[in-house]
Amino acid sequence: MADHHCSPLVVSAFVIVALAFVPISSSVPFIVLHGIGDQCANRGIKRFTERLGNLSKVEGFCIEIGDGTWDSWFMPLQEQVKNMKELRKGYNIVGLSQGNLIGRGVIEFCEGGPPVKNFISLGGPHAGTASVPLCGSGVFCIIADMLIKSEIYTDYVQAHLAPSGYLKLPSNIPAYLEHCSFLPKLNNELPDERNSTYKERFSSLQNLVLIMFEHDTVLIPKETSWFGYYPDGAFNEVVPPQKTKLYEEDWIGLKTLDDAGKVKYISVPGNHLGISRSDTKKYVVPYLQDKASKEEYIEKTSAAKVDPDAVSSQSHERMELLREISTEVLTEGSSSYNWPASVRNFFSELLGVVGNK
Repeated sequence: MADHHCSPLVVSAFVIVALAFVPISSSVPFIVLHGIGDQCANRGIKRFTERLGNLSKVEGFCIEIGDGTWDSWFMPLQEQVKNMKELRKGYNIVGLSQGNLIGRGVIEFCEGGPPVKNFISLGGPHAGTASVPLCGSGVFCIIADMLIKSEIYTDYVQAHLAPSGYLKLPSNIPAYLEHCSFLPKLNNELPDERNSTYKERFSSLQNLVLIMFEHDTVLIPKETSWFGYYPDGAFNEVVPPQKTKLYEEDWIGLKTLDDAGKVKYISVPGNHLGISRSDTKKYVVPYLQDKASKEEYIEKTSAAKVDPDAVSSQSHERMELLREISTEVLTEGSSSYNWPASVRNFFSELLGVVGNK
């Protein structure tokens, strides 16, 4: 049964942030969906969106999720996307961390919106995460972490703490399936509620680019970026994506996409979301461009790499500059995050204490 409106589980109201560029190619636009605690006005996300547009020569927008904090998932978003005239012929999604689940929710749960062509996922917790290492240090955080692990599947926490919707504890799969409010539906994991429409919509993508960060300690395990995860009942060696039931039984169409050669499993160095300019150009930019633009881009970058006439006494300095530019990090990689004040206040109220400032 197709959903006529986005589920409130999908995400908060989208506020469109004006980071538009003059379109130079005929490629469809792209949108950037940020992660936990971020917002489009922040320097890192703003710069990342601008540079993606500059590198690809494609019109791009950062989409604000609620008011930019990660405790505001609960208002519908699809109407905002439907009403963007720039997206009517389709668009591409670039998801950052939790933003990837939001993007997948748009694809799977929502009917009547413009088509998503390519989905580029940077560090997405697609198969869940076994921990939420976002608090920091201190007694307050230790208590909060214990509370998360013991109370994560209660109705109260599920209703008030957004990341609880994709926390998947291998040691408590029955409670996860019964009480987790978001990911079991998104991944079509509920045996009696599997929805073929979700699979049909997700497998309609032209390309699914899954980028995993080799030193990611925010997502547990990091292989969740590829849909890999721990086996049920244990924190043992991670099961590769192609060996999971989600893949083998093709619950959401991942196997269908992979069999068609449309899934790209990419591993890059760095911490969570710390992607370099060179890796962005190699693994992200090509999927934001149409065929003609992509061929022109490859031709220009190839020509820039080989120019015998450019050899001079300044060549060494130029090479050093190019090296610095290529390794420049476009997004700020991190091994941990700090909780926003709203979330710390939530736990303070729950615990009956006042958290550290």
